[in-house]
Amino acid sequence: MQIQGRGMPRSRYLERGAVERSHGARLRLQWMDDYRQHGRNAALTCRHFGFSRQTFYRWKGRYDPEDLASLEARSHRPHRRRQPTWTAELAERVLRLRRQYPRWGKDKLAVLLHREGRAVSTSMVGRIRWRLKARGVLIEPPTIHLKARRRARPYARRKPRDYRPQAPGDLVEVDTLELHPLPGVTIKQFTARDVVSRWDVLEAHTRATATLAAGFLDTLRARLPFPVRALQVDGGSEFAAQFEAACQERGLELFVLPPRSPIRNGHVERANRTHTEEFYAITPTHFALAPLNAELRAWEPTSTPSAPTRPSATSPPPSSLPNPNPTERSPCVTNLLDEYRVFQSERRRCICMYVFCCGASGATGDAEAHATEPHRCGR
Repeated sequence: MQIQGRGMPRSRYLERGAVERSHGARLRLQWMDDYRQHGRNAALTCRHFGFSRQTFYRWKGRYDPEDLASLEARSHRPHRRRQPTWTAELAERVLRLRRQYPRWGKDKLAVLLHREGRAVSTSMVGRIRWRLKARGVLIEPPTIHLKARRRARPYARRKPRDYRPQAPGDLVEVDTLELHPLPGVTIKQFTARDVVSRWDVLEAHTRATATLAAGFLDTLRARLPFPVRALQVDGGSEFAAQFEAACQERGLELFVLPPRSPIRNGHVERANRTHTEEFYAITPTHFALAPLNAELRAWEPTSTPSAPTRPSATSPPPSSLPNPNPTERSPCVTNLLDEYRVFQSERRRCICMYVFCCGASGATGDAEAHATEPHRCGR
């Protein structure tokens, strides 16, 4: 075997068959190899690996090519450890108190020891407890995580991921809205919104109970012109017990939301905000239930952004109505914004047509006038 070069490092040769070294030791071995291969230029090696010269020279002084263990990190343990200053009698007393009060920490144990006339600090009690646990004398009791008891839901279930509402009635979100319009006056409003047709049904009460929620199902059946196939509710107590049993009797699918996830009931949550800001906040209303429900019934068509044509007093009953078209729009206040957007879109289209047909040299005023007049070129 021919060896070329003077001072050829033997670290790679020694590494073969050697014990497995740590990642830090292998990295420092690369430092030493690079240092020898580049003419013992420490500055170049430090710049290449990104560390200081002081670090390199410290490890260079420790490095022994015959012993790669010299590149391992040394222990940082102090040469002289602090010896315990407490007595065995004090440690035994701490052990007995800890076994008597298994969940008490060093602060409470120190107070008990002070009451016995023992001059001991809180930190010393903590060190005694740690030493007893390290020796295996003190065994901590197991931690028991108590979970809240979940309410049994014999019929409701989570909505499947592949469930997609396609027609009106496929999914109706139901929620309660609590209002305090006056001191001592509480209104609990049941709100239902169909996610396809955006049809709202409202009913106000003074309480929100499972019995009243079950009666709200009859209100939904009477007011909606299409059959309801599935309901989605949160985990409120008003949507359990009698309400769940009523859904099962009527053959309605009942989906319950996971805890703390109102975003999954976003349609009805947005409807509650609309009713609060546009009806209760600015409309003079009665707080007696009968007139309030009558006003809510009159407000429903206005609050619905998109819904099939509402049946009037002379219209046939909902059971004889044809299948509603969810694309039809009802004339309501909310539709004014949509009409304005359509007008602006048509206006931009006409301006673009004018520039394309008549040339980009036309004045802006002509294009603006063209947006409100028929196109002269017939295009």
